[in-house]
Order: sequence, then structure tokens, then C-alpha cells
Amino acid sequence: MKELRVGMIGYGFMGKAHSNAYRKVNNFFPGLKIRPVLAALCARNPQKAEEFAGTWCYESIESHWEKLVERDDIDLIDIGCPNHLHKDIAIAAAKAGKWVVCEKPLAMDSAEAEEMTKAVEDAGVPNMVWFNYRRVPAIALARQLVDEGRVGKPYHYRATYLQDWTIAEDVPQGGATLWRLDVDVAGSGVTGDLLAHSIDTAMWLNGPITRVVAETETFVTERVHQETGKVQAVGIDDACMFLARFANGAMGTFESTRYARGRKNYNTFELNGADGSVRFDLEDPQYLDFFEYMQQQSGKKVEDHLTGWRKVHVTNFEHPYMDRWWVPGCTIGYEHTFINALADFLEAAADGKSTQPDFRNAWQTQKVCDAVLASAKNGQWTDTGVEL
Repeated sequence: MKELRVGMIGYGFMGKAHSNAYRKVNNFFPGLKIRPVLAALCARNPQKAEEFAGTWCYESIESHWEKLVERDDIDLIDIGCPNHLHKDIAIAAAKAGKWVVCEKPLAMDSAEAEEMTKAVEDAGVPNMVWFNYRRVPAIALARQLVDEGRVGKPYHYRATYLQDWTIAEDVPQGGATLWRLDVDVAGSGVTGDLLAHSIDTAMWLNGPITRVVAETETFVTERVHQETGKVQAVGIDDACMFLARFANGAMGTFESTRYARGRKNYNTFELNGADGSVRFDLEDPQYLDFFEYMQQQSGKKVEDHLTGWRKVHVTNFEHPYMDRWWVPGCTIGYEHTFINALADFLEAAADGKSTQPDFRNAWQTQKVCDAVLASAKNGQWTDTGVEL
């Protein structure tokens, strides 16, 4: 088994999720030809880096990502730091011949994403973006149902991603914990942070989004910056809603906010087609709701007296990924989606293949995010420029 020596940049929420995946992936996917090794943790705060590295058993720490990229004993760079650092790290890592995996959104905007995509493709290095919700078994099952033709010609796609953690006006912006509220570090608000997930899932299930028209809102326009202590204008979007048209003719509605009181991580979608519908809610992730309009009988599709919504408990061995986990009826959680994603990446890379979503795929999602923000400013339908 080949060792893959990992250099992790960042010790926050995503650093923890990724580190757990590297440590567990071979336990649950024992047939992999590659074994990740936690070689180095890179972060600016030496004390916190030391604590994190000790908890997760990293062999060493670095304070500067440039030194990490230069190290000969590092094979893969994992970018789990704030968005404004993604581009420079990814390009440098690719030029150094490292494998590169990156948290979402891929970049601050599509221009940066294009540069990053070109860098990894010119270098010919394996790359992936951690859109981990594709690896929720119920969402993967939804993709399977679409591929099997059970939904039929698609008509409507609707998605919501709702949270409530920034409602209070005294919540500051910036710094290590609240950089997502600082436009110079995050690039955008809910559009890049939350809707990027919704857009990625939508295009994975229903194909390219070609046009959008959007509105955004910033409810609290000034916040104290954690690092400077000064009151500064808020540049990110607190809420976003947009209409979309898909290349296949379907209509889409998307809504995201951090001001939905009581919603913690309410990520849902519903796809309606001529032959059926699928519906999913991340706060109840072990279930996929499926409506089958026509039943298969004697080789023909016919209406059935039991037509109706069914709630599928996605824990059986025949369901995506579940043969790697527990017995039927036992669920898996958020952290397992990163393990599933990493397993797919390592399996493909070992055979010289790519896995989705790679940088080019995430670049397309970035294009939609940019079009949404542009439309919110100009008030017009805007083409996304997504590859068809």
C-alpha cells in the first residue's frame, strides 16, 4: 500500500473533518491502494497548531504554508483555510507537483477558480474539492434514481439552505472564528458559503445551470471587526434568493439565509419530473423521499393504486456507500461524508483517474455564484457561462 503524506492547512472546523477522514478512510475502505499519513499541520497560531497536531497525531507543524509546499516529504496539500488564501496555495502546490484538495468554495471568484484549474491541469496532479454532500448516501441515491430514469423529464428544482447564527447585531466580523462575515476574506456571504453547496448538488443531479436572476440582502450593514476593534461596513450577503434555468429546460428556485430563526443547517432540495420526484433534508439525512408516478409491471409503466410518496431509509447494503458502514437500520453522520469523498478520490487517483468534483467542476459552480451576485447588482437575467 502506497503512503500519501498529507500536509493540512488549517485547524478549524474543516481541518477537524478532513483529519478525521484521513485517519479513518482505510479502516472502512480497506481495499484502497493508498494510505494517508498525517505528516504536517500548518497554521499561523503555534500554540493552537501544536494542540491540534497533538490531538490528531500529526508528525510535525509548520507556521507558513510556503514551507509546507516546499517540503519533499509532503505529497498532498489540503487547503482548509479561509477562501482568500486558496488560490496562491493551490497554484504553488500544483507547481510543486503536489496533489491538491481544497475546501469549498474553490476561490473568491471564477477568475481565481480558472487560474487554479489551469494550474492543477497543467501540472497533471490529482485534485478534488470537498463538496461532501454528494457523498451523503441519500443524495447519492437520488442521483442513482435520476440516472435510472425514475424521475423522467425534469421540470422543477427547488433548494433551500437556511441557518440563523448571524441574526444578532452584536456578532462581530472577521478574525479566526468569523472570517466568513468579512468580504475581503470570504469573497461573499451565503452565496459562496451555503448556496455553493446547493448549486453543486443541483448541477450534479440536474445538469448545468445556464441563466439566473437574483436578489441579495445584507440585514446588518455594520459590524465590529474582531481584529481591529473598529466598526466596519459589512460587504457580504446575509440572504440570497434566485431563479434559475437549467440546460435541460427545468426551472429552479434557490433560497439561502443566515437569518432563518430556528434553522441550524437546513439544506433541502426537491426535483420534480414527469415520472417521479425526489426530496431531501440534511437535518434528517438518513431518509430520501421518493414519489413514483408510474409502476413497472410486465415490462410496462402503468399507474398503480399505491402511487404515493415513500420514505426510504437509506441504510441498506445496496444503498450508496452503506456496505462500508454498519448493519441496515443504523445511520451514519456528517463526518462520514468526508470519508466517503476521500475514498472515492483515493480510489480514482490510484488508477490514474479523476473523481468529481474536481477543480474544473467546482469552477463551474463558481461561475454560477458569480452570475448570481452580478444579477443581484444589475437586476437582470444573467448568463452563467457554465460548460455544457
